[in-house]
This record gives sequence, structure tokens and C-alpha cells, in this order.
Amino acid sequence: MISARQIRAARALLGWSQQDLADRAIISVNALRRLEAEQVDPRLSTISAIKAALEGAGIEFQSADQTKGEGVRLRSP
Repeated sequence: MISARQIRAARALLGWSQQDLADRAIISVNALRRLEAEQVDPRLSTISAIKAALEGAGIEFQSADQTKGEGVRLRSP
């Protein structure tokens, strides 16, 4: 599962606001705000929608077992 830190970092790489990501993932911006602030335990469907939107824009997620820590990167064109 991707973390709130990875979501924030991915948005920063893409230059997206919370509203941009919420629109692309078809979720409410309030749900995204709460998720990024780690105020809720998100539904799997919400995380899946966010992950799909970010991956569709070229983000690759790296889990802690792939590197020294979790992370994100932008795919090469």
C-alpha cells in the first residue's frame, strides 16, 4: 500500500494540487486532505484510485524493500 508521504511527494513531482489529484482519481478533495494528513484509515478503493491516477501520469512507487526507504519517482519518457 502507498503511504500519505508518497502521495504528497508524487503530487509535488507532477506539480498537482490536492484538487487536481482528487479530480483525476474521482474522489473528494476532503477525503484526500484527510488521507494526506493521516487523519483516517483510507479505504482500499480510495488508495487504488489515487495510485492509478498517479501511475497513469508517470509516477512509479518504490516500497521500502526495493530501496533504503519508500519513495516515488517520475518515469523516464
